[in-house]
Amino acid sequence: MAGTAEGGPGPLAGVVVADFSRVLAGPYCTMLLADMGATVIKVEGPGGDDTRQWLPPERDGVSTYYLSANRNKQSIVLDLKEPGDLQTAHELLDVADVFVENFKPGGLEKFGLDAASVARRWPQVVHASITGFGTAGGRTMPGYDLLAQAVSGFMSVTGDPDGAPQRAGVAMFDVITGLHCAVGILGALRERERSGQGQRLELDLLSSALSGLVNQTSGYVAAGNVPRRLGNDHPSLYPYGPFPAADRDLVICVGNDRQFRLLMGVLGLPELSEDPRFATMAGRNTNRDELRPLLVDALAAGSADHWFEALQAVGVPCSPILGIDEGVEFAASLGLAPVAEAGEGDDAVPTVRHPVTYSRTPATYAKRPPTLGEDQESVLEWLRRRRAE
Repeated sequence: MAGTAEGGPGPLAGVVVADFSRVLAGPYCTMLLADMGATVIKVEGPGGDDTRQWLPPERDGVSTYYLSANRNKQSIVLDLKEPGDLQTAHELLDVADVFVENFKPGGLEKFGLDAASVARRWPQVVHASITGFGTAGGRTMPGYDLLAQAVSGFMSVTGDPDGAPQRAGVAMFDVITGLHCAVGILGALRERERSGQGQRLELDLLSSALSGLVNQTSGYVAAGNVPRRLGNDHPSLYPYGPFPAADRDLVICVGNDRQFRLLMGVLGLPELSEDPRFATMAGRNTNRDELRPLLVDALAAGSADHWFEALQAVGVPCSPILGIDEGVEFAASLGLAPVAEAGEGDDAVPTVRHPVTYSRTPATYAKRPPTLGEDQESVLEWLRRRRAE
């Protein structure tokens, strides 16, 4: 069902976002803004967002990859090479507060939508531009998340010590860049309230990756430390990772000496918490090869569920290792309501809920992810009304 081109009642109600982005980083950002009430017009080329074709998995013939990042948006199709469609794109910028795009550097210049043109013609617009590797030396590198995982060093610290570098199981730097983009847009909109001026925001996957690697990159830039792969171990904490119980692995996260003492009490090894080799975090890190077999032997006496209950009872952080299906169900069991129906009635699509809970202005899920161009007429009519006003 076509929408009305109006956003929801949330904290960003009234903000208009011209979304010329595709795939994940930009669409994830603009979905978060749409959840918060912004009017998001998703502008697609004649072929549509690439992720519409990324299947399986699918729901009723629609890619679930596309569904994951496009609820609450209005979809229109514009071929910027056609003068009439380009005029419509410019008219959309006339009424927009935010312009989000992830075209290749220089790709929008011929359409009058490059940074200089936007700043000159639409000085009130916050222009968020997402690239893979920036607009200088990396301008020709395609913006694939896996490339960012590779060159950022992430893969070098992921995987078994004696194994090959490993990628993450999700396009994590696309998601982190999308989050950074949303934060940047909110900051720029707040500043615009004082200055009346928009500005350009430049984001790239590599910079987001280096920021997202936090302590690992900080260890290098601040101390010259080059981290290595540790499998599931933590470079600074021990025990911190999965350990085998009698039936399956259990994740145990000991972040301080007190938690270690509690862990040793439950495992029936209280003397180890006083052992000079293990009494401090520094000692446990240095002597982890000596400590690990002692932990494994003790954990073999019970099942993962047994130890989970016993350790939870005394406040030792731990958890079973679940599949995605079990993870969603576990979140539901905790009352976190992880699934939100986007749309109404037969049109509704199950989606993962917005990650922020607002006490007064909750996220809304009024519209399912749109089919290609389904809102063409309503958006064009909305633009005509806005021009008339």
